[in-house]
Amino acid sequence: MLPDVIVGDGLRSDPSAIIGYPSARTAPSDLSLGQDACIRSGTVVYFGSTIGARFQTGHNVIIREDCRIGDDVSVWSNSVVDYGCRIGDRVKIHSNCYIAQFTEIEDGAFLAPGVTIANDLYPGQSTSAAMMSGPQIGAGAQIGVNVTILPFVRIGAGCLIGAGAVVVRDIPDGSVAFGNPAAVRGKVRDLRAIESRVDAVTDSVSRYRFTGPPDAVLRMAGSKR
Repeated sequence: MLPDVIVGDGLRSDPSAIIGYPSARTAPSDLSLGQDACIRSGTVVYFGSTIGARFQTGHNVIIREDCRIGDDVSVWSNSVVDYGCRIGDRVKIHSNCYIAQFTEIEDGAFLAPGVTIANDLYPGQSTSAAMMSGPQIGAGAQIGVNVTILPFVRIGAGCLIGAGAVVVRDIPDGSVAFGNPAAVRGKVRDLRAIESRVDAVTDSVSRYRFTGPPDAVLRMAGSKR
C-alpha cells in the first residue's frame, strides 16, 4: 500500500495487491477505501477513486482512477472497472467482466460472468470525449452471462437481460430482454407471476410425493370403484 491512501478500519489485503497505483493520465490524488475492505491477490486499485465500506475483490481485479464506488460492492476475479465509472451500493460484478469508462451502475445491480461494456461509438478512431459514454444500468437490473452492452444505452431499473444478449438500444424499466440485438420480450412482473405459479405446483407435487394425495382425491378415487 502506497502513501496518500485513506483506508478505513478492518482492511484485509493480500501481499501482492497494490492499493494506490499512480495513473499516467491524471495528476496524483488520494485514494479513499472504506472500512472492512477485502482486497485479494493480484488486484490493483489506482489513485484517485473513492470506494465505500465492505468492498471486496476477487483475484487480479483492476480498479482504475476517478471511480466512485458505493458500499457493499464486490468485483470478482479478472474483472476490470475502467476510469471514471460510477457504481452504486450493493452492486455485484462477477468474474471476467469489463466495465468501460464512464459507465454508471445503480444500486443493487448484478452483472453475471463475462459481461462486456463498450463506451466508444467509433472504436479505433481518434474520437473526442463527447463521443464516448458508457451505458447506464438501472437499480436492481440483472445482466446475464456474456451480455454485451453498447455505448449510450440505458438499461432500466429492475430489468432482466438474458444470457448472450447484445444491447444496442434502451430497455424500459422492468423489462425482460434477450437476443442479438436484444429485444423486449415481456415484463419481469409477468415472469415473477409465472414463477409463483410454478412454485405452487412444485410445492403441491412435493407434498403429494411425501404424504400421498389429499383426502378429497382419495374420496373421489374410492367413489369410482
